[in-house]
Amino acid sequence: MAIKKLYYSIGEVADMIGVKPHVLRYWESEFSILTPSKNRAGNRIYKEKDVLIVRFIKDLLYNKKFTIEGAKLKLTNLKNHELSDFEKNQALGNQSRKEIDRYKEAVVKIRHGLKDMLDLLDHWEE
Repeated sequence: MAIKKLYYSIGEVADMIGVKPHVLRYWESEFSILTPSKNRAGNRIYKEKDVLIVRFIKDLLYNKKFTIEGAKLKLTNLKNHELSDFEKNQALGNQSRKEIDRYKEAVVKIRHGLKDMLDLLDHWEE
């Protein structure tokens, strides 16, 4: 389980989200809802809510194939419950992946068990 931090750097967020830092800087210029703070050195610091907004923007642009203008309109009309629903779905998606991994491990164990049983039956017939 990853430890949640209070703040993330632009590089950390870019790695988490799967985009380059310049894409995040561009999104800041396009989406007024995305406003990470800056520290004393002038570096961007993203809070959890900023990271959630970045994930939402990426989902709109990459998965739902919105244009920048369409995503801006969606974010302008965004209701608080939509963002929290998105957050819940993201968490469920992570949980579902873990569950799928557990199922895969179980299937592999069953497959090995069945192979062992077939080998045993082959020897028993001889």
